Amino acid sequence: MNILIAGVGGQGALLAARIIGAAAASKNFDVKVSEVHGMSQREGSVETYVRYAKEPISSPIIGKGGADVVLGFEALEALRGVPFLRKGGKMVMNTQRIDPMPVITGAAAYPEDIPARVRGLGIEVVAADALRAAKEVGNVKAVNVVMLGVLSGLPEFAGEFSAEDWTEAVKACVPGRFLEINLKAFGAGRGIGDAARGVNCGEAGFLPEKDGKA
Repeated sequence: MNILIAGVGGQGALLAARIIGAAAASKNFDVKVSEVHGMSQREGSVETYVRYAKEPISSPIIGKGGADVVLGFEALEALRGVPFLRKGGKMVMNTQRIDPMPVITGAAAYPEDIPARVRGLGIEVVAADALRAAKEVGNVKAVNVVMLGVLSGLPEFAGEFSAEDWTEAVKACVPGRFLEINLKAFGAGRGIGDAARGVNCGEAGFLPEKDGKA
């Protein structure tokens, strides 16, 4: 499985990659994680690669046309990830807009209706308002884990990893003081993804509490 995480600095792409890696490692996959094109400054483009397989992986790099999934934490960055998708690959996209500097300065225009534009290329897209979900669980910085929740419901992942696998992976990678909010964020994202596919959240193992918390 080859996953490209596309976002901007400050969105926690590397943490998301480590959580995926921890879940995969728990199933005895060989795992490679690399933030090859990461920019340290906030709001610069970040590309993070996650690869896992039963056979040894020699390189952490995902070339163009090599990604099974592009996980986009920001809409324009997700669009930029399209060339990396293999034929039949899937896009999981946060619809949040963060204007890059060329848009801020007026040198470029931000593309309209990016999810529809990607679908128009014949690509399966699961789009989610992860920023809204993160706000609802109490921390806007949890967008990355909301998106992991959405990703986890794809058949490719739901058939491989259980709810407990993901919970343990989050626990392994997130400091204790932030654990509760991140588990809520993950559950919220899983609920969004399952709803998009018509799956009952409870059947998937993520049943919201009566007060709306995951």
